Amino acid sequence: MVEFKRPQFSTLLSRLNEKPRHIIYVSGPRQVGKTTLVSQTLSNQALPFQFVSTDEPDSIENTFNPVFDPTQENGVFHIPDSNIRDGRWLVREWERARSSSNMSEKGFILAIDEIQKIPNWSEIVKGLWDADRRKNQQFHVILLGSAPLLMQRGLNESLAGRFETIQLMHWSFSEMLEAFEFDLDQFIYFGGYPEGAYLVNEQGRWREYITNALIEPNIEKDILKLQRVDKPALLKKLFNLGSEYSGQILSYNKMLGQLNDAGNTTTLARYLELLSMAGLLTGLETYSTKPFRRRSSSPKLNVYNTALISTCSDYSFTTAKADRSYWGRLVESAVGAHLLNTRKYNTKLYYWRENNYEVDFVLKIGLDLVAIEVKSGKHKSSLDGLMKFNERFQPKKSLVVGEGGIPLLDFFMTPAEELLEIE
Repeated sequence: MVEFKRPQFSTLLSRLNEKPRHIIYVSGPRQVGKTTLVSQTLSNQALPFQFVSTDEPDSIENTFNPVFDPTQENGVFHIPDSNIRDGRWLVREWERARSSSNMSEKGFILAIDEIQKIPNWSEIVKGLWDADRRKNQQFHVILLGSAPLLMQRGLNESLAGRFETIQLMHWSFSEMLEAFEFDLDQFIYFGGYPEGAYLVNEQGRWREYITNALIEPNIEKDILKLQRVDKPALLKKLFNLGSEYSGQILSYNKMLGQLNDAGNTTTLARYLELLSMAGLLTGLETYSTKPFRRRSSSPKLNVYNTALISTCSDYSFTTAKADRSYWGRLVESAVGAHLLNTRKYNTKLYYWRENNYEVDFVLKIGLDLVAIEVKSGKHKSSLDGLMKFNERFQPKKSLVVGEGGIPLLDFFMTPAEELLEIE
C-alpha cells in the first residue's frame, strides 16, 4: 500500500528546503496526523535530523531499570534524571542539535513532539532560538503539540514573530476517499478521523474509540487541565448539546434552559470558544456588516467532525440514512464542517438570518461573499432566504448544495476558497 501523504507534506518539505528563518509550528486538533506528517517529511528529505518527544523515554533500558535510592523512606525507586522531561532535558536536546548542526555541512533539523508538557517551554525555546539567531546557528526547529489552547498561548505570548504555522485540520472527504476508500455516506456519518476509519465495520468499537481516544482527551486534557473552567460539568453538557443540535441556531438563553444550569450567557460563550479552539464544536455568528450585530447574534452550532454527532447519537449508520430528516441535519453539519476545515486562515464563515429569511452558510473570502444553501432532505424547500441575501449584499456567488444544485459529491471535493470559481 502506498503511504498516504496529506497536502501539508509538500508545504513542510518546502519550508525545510529554505534557509531557517522561523520556528515551524505544526498545529491541529488531536488525531489528525501531525506526528505522522512530520515523520514522513523528515524521512523524505536530505538533511540530518533529530526527532524527540516528551512522551518517549531516552531508552528502553532507562525505562525498566529505575535507580534504588536508600536515602528515601522504604527505599523508594526513582527514574534517572536523564529520563525526566523538563526544561533541562529540552536544553540538552537543543544543545545536541546545535552540535550536530555544527558538524553537518548540509544543515540540521530538530523536531520536538508534545512540547507543551514541558513547564515554561515557550520561554525556554525563546531564549534558545534568540541565542541561535545571534550566533547565526543554522538549523530548523519544528514544534508539535496536542493541546492547541496551551500551544497557541505560549506561541503568542513568548514566540510572537518567531514562528510560522502549518495547520492540519480534520480530514476531508477527498482524503478519506483516497486513503480509506470511504464513500460519501460513510464520510457524512463517520467523519474524518483516520484511525477511526479502520473500525467502521464494528460500530460499537468505533464509538468507544472516538469517545475514549478523542472526545475525552480533548475535553479533559486539552481544556479542563489547561484552562480555568469553573463549571466542568457545564462545559461537557454544552459539548453534548452542541453535538445534538449541530446545524441549528440556538440562543445562549435557550442553551442554558436545555442544560438546566443557572450560569450566565458570558460563561457559556467562553466555553463554546474553548471547544472551538480545541477543534470540537463552534458557534457561527450571523453575517452582518456591523460587527456588534455579529457578536450579539445567537450562534449556529456546528461540529468540526461529524463523527462527534454520530458517536453521541442513538442512530446507527443504517438507521441514520433511513431517517430522511435526521440525515438532512447530518449532511448540513458535514457541509459546515467541510467549510470550517478547508478554509484558509483569513476566510470567515457565518450564517445569515433576518426575520423569516435564512441562509445556511456565508463564506467571506477577502472582500468576496459566497452564500450557500444546503438542500438535503430537510423540511425546507424555498430559496427565499438566498434571494433576500442576494438583494441585500450582492454576493459574488450564490450556491445551492444538494438537491437541485451542486451535487454533494462535487461540493465535498472542493476546498472552501475554490467555491468562488465553481460553476
